[in-house]
Amino acid sequence: MSNHSDTLITLFETSLIHEIHIAKTLLATYNIPSYIFDENLTTIGIPGLEGYKLKVNELDFENAKQILATTKHEDK
Repeated sequence: MSNHSDTLITLFETSLIHEIHIAKTLLATYNIPSYIFDENLTTIGIPGLEGYKLKVNELDFENAKQILATTKHEDK
């Protein structure tokens, strides 16, 4: 049985690009690769586009979610 996954899952969505880059940088400090989706489409104003999405590998999802949740809680 393989212990890897190529499936990307949306971890975080926002209409503010700087929030995506902050989250991406934070995850990188924990060696969790993440990928920004819809960055170029949003800037050209495609109708119906909700905002930016940050995706991570399915196997990193729970850990990444916990990291972002903990950081968000510490900011308050």
